[in-house]
Amino acid sequence: MGKVEIKKVVDKKGLKQFVQFYYDLYRDCPYSVPFLYSDEMSTLGHQSNPAFDHCEADYFLAYKDGKVVGRVAAIINRHANEHWNRRQVRFGWLDFIDDHEVSAALLQTVAQWGKERGMDEICGPMGFTDMDREGMLVEGFDRLSTMYINYNYPYYPEHIKHFGGFVKDNDYLEFLITLPKESPAKFAKITEVVEKRYNIHVHKFTRHELLKGGKGRELFHILNETYDSLYGFARLTERQIDKLVDDYIKLADLDLITAVVDGEKNNKMVGFGVSFPSFSEALRKTRDGRLFPFGWWHLLRVLKFHKTKTVDLLLVGVLPEYRSKGVNALIFHDLTSRIYKAGYRWAEAMPQMETNKGVLSHWQYYENEQHRRHRCFTRKL
Repeated sequence: MGKVEIKKVVDKKGLKQFVQFYYDLYRDCPYSVPFLYSDEMSTLGHQSNPAFDHCEADYFLAYKDGKVVGRVAAIINRHANEHWNRRQVRFGWLDFIDDHEVSAALLQTVAQWGKERGMDEICGPMGFTDMDREGMLVEGFDRLSTMYINYNYPYYPEHIKHFGGFVKDNDYLEFLITLPKESPAKFAKITEVVEKRYNIHVHKFTRHELLKGGKGRELFHILNETYDSLYGFARLTERQIDKLVDDYIKLADLDLITAVVDGEKNNKMVGFGVSFPSFSEALRKTRDGRLFPFGWWHLLRVLKFHKTKTVDLLLVGVLPEYRSKGVNALIFHDLTSRIYKAGYRWAEAMPQMETNKGVLSHWQYYENEQHRRHRCFTRKL
């Protein structure tokens, strides 16, 4: 075979090739889930993604014998670098055939791109923000993925090791939860005590309150406070929050969104839990993550008619000053019974840092299996 050639994406045609490569590489893989094509184009678009207000990025394709054989995004998040006092270039959207020359050329391209911009460290896989997919799959290759996490072939981590110099920077764990008919007794007891002692209780907001009344934006402000000290986090800007509300809250099944409010403070929202029905099987029935001509029907059947037995636990946020008051228990107590009654039997607990013992401890009250692990790597330039 010929020499690896790296080309920067410079137009929409190139961006479409960049997005399409993943679908082509994983078309015959029974465990990968096609990402929504429109979402990928929107996230990677400089005009459509508000993260570009404080991020810089370029995309690169690897060619061999005239054929696309790999891709990578080079990203600098200035807000995150300022927050963590790092000069870090991120690599994301890293995919490649099983060829060490290809993976090495892609990683070296990101490293050089970062050096030219004054960076002294390369880290990834990471996206523009924590709302993007993070980490490389290192355990759980034989488990069906979800639309919210990266899936990659088992040879990816071996390529990272072969490149040299990379070390583990952070691991995320994912759990499969078997849902009980009723909330665990521990959560039910804590809920009863907390409601009486602190006048803190569950509240279900209407879509109007979330979209027009500002409660959806308030939810993501709480997320900013909750995640502020977590690995690699950069606070969401107002424009990013507006887009997240528009993208997710408009479509959400409100029965799967639980808020907790403080009755002593005029029902101020102090915590939340957001779940979505799993679109994994539905997306696998689409044509490369495209909604048309018939992809929309598969997703609609899940969203409106619960044609899945699995729900994805996407986000949980609690204001720091309320973490010791049992707010998490209220959230899980409410969601558990609602999710089961809606016909779901399993829950995918989305990536949680392996060092976040407080969150991880909740799963001991359920029948659970830690079935996937994702890893972020770092290397000095």
